This record gives sequence, C-alpha cells and structure tokens, in this order.
Amino acid sequence: MSSSAGRAAAEQVLQLGVTIARRLWPERLVAAYALGSLAHGGFSEHVSDIDLGLVLADTLEIQDAERVGEVGQQTRASGQRLADRLSIFWGSPQILAGAAVGGRFPPVDLCDLRRFGRLLHGRDLRAQVRTPSSTELLVSGARFALARLADPAVVRRVLDPTALAAANVRTLTKLVLFPVRLLFTARTGNVGLNADAVAHFAEREAPVVAQLALRALQWRESPPRPIDVEGLLRAALRSLYLRFIAEFEQRLSGVEEFALAASFREWRRCLEETG
Repeated sequence: MSSSAGRAAAEQVLQLGVTIARRLWPERLVAAYALGSLAHGGFSEHVSDIDLGLVLADTLEIQDAERVGEVGQQTRASGQRLADRLSIFWGSPQILAGAAVGGRFPPVDLCDLRRFGRLLHGRDLRAQVRTPSSTELLVSGARFALARLADPAVVRRVLDPTALAAANVRTLTKLVLFPVRLLFTARTGNVGLNADAVAHFAEREAPVVAQLALRALQWRESPPRPIDVEGLLRAALRSLYLRFIAEFEQRLSGVEEFALAASFREWRRCLEETG
C-alpha cells in the first residue's frame, strides 16, 4: 500500500469513527478531531496510530465510557484497513478547560489538540483548551514510561534486543522513539513530534545513540530487516534508555516527585545490574 493510500485508509477510519459517534451521541457530540500524526503530519502506514478526539456535552454521563468503547469496537469490527489502529481520546468542554475531570485526555494530548487538532465535526473548541504545565507533562510522561517501557518484558528486550530486532516495525520503532519523544516534551514543553524530537535528540546526544534515533525515524517509512538492525540495537538501545531514565529521575526529583523518581531509580538499577 502506498503512503497516500495508507493515509486515505486512515482518514476513512477516522470518518467511520465519527459516524458511529454521531449515532451514539446524536445530541451530545459537540466536536470530533483528528489528532496525532494525521493532524500534525508524519503519518506512517506501517506504525502510526489513528488518533480520534471526541468532545461530549457537559456533564459526562456514566454510560459515556461504555459508548466510547463501542466506537472502537464497531470501528474495528468493520474490517476496514487500519481500523485496529484507532485510539480514542475523549472529554467535555469543561474537562478540556480544566474546570472538571474525567474522560481520557492526558496532558500531552491536550497540547496536541490545542495546537494541531483538525476539526472533523461540530464546532471548534481549541481556544478553550487549557495549556498543561511543564510539571504535568513531566509527570504524565513519567507515568506513561513506567507503564509502557519499564515492564520486565521490555527491560529484557533492551538488555538482549535479538527478539526486538525481529519484531514488527511498530514495536521496534515505538520502543526506540518513545524515550526520545518523552525527553523532547520534558525539555521543551512541546508535543513530541517524531521528526522534531529526533532532530533535537540527535544534536545533543552521543553519536551511536543519536544514530539509533535517526535510523528508527527512517524505519517508520522503510521497515528494516532484522539483520540490519540488531547490531545497532545492541550498541545503543541500553544507553538510550539509561540516558532517558537518568534525566527523568533527576527532573522528577527537581519537582519533588520523589516516589516517581524512586521508581525510575529502580528501573535504572535493573538495566545497570543486569547489563
């Protein structure tokens, strides 16, 4: 499938998601947005998620979470190409403004909505979206990393990347680029777009680690063969993670998030002691 065909398929998934949402909330769907790489650019048919943002009228109702799940289930059940990539963020005007809590709109995705959200349906509310603080972005990124990257299975892949080299390209590129993007957001307060984050990282880090990030960006468009990546992963992946973990540990201590910093310290010890 060509790049343009892949994007077209992703846009069809978005439109189907909006159609289902309008059916489930005929009166309460205030707006729907394309988020992520389909809004700010850099979509890859090989690896990218398809991010949909839904804004429902205040106040959220108990059954709204279940209906969001139905949007995802019905979209995936359609059998459309790339439908399994759909990821849904949702809230209400008050939640987006910071006057209420609920739904699912992490701080970095609020930033993405405010800066890049592309309106698909309804009225544009981006001017009302609050700007998360640098500490919110740091803490949210830290919790994401602990949930997704500090898992023992990921630690094993970082220490012995043979299986990672042979994994699908989505897994490969996400495990390399997630730390790079999280560092970019922590340092700049901006959404960690892949190209911007990699350029920022490559200018500041050791050559072998920078090379891994640059290559991973290329792999998003041209999936590599395992034989072509294992050597670089062995040379640089553990160093990349140690660099990321050490900086987050320091930044978390600096904002007195000592429990999170301790979790990063323990994660670092796992990589140092077993490596």
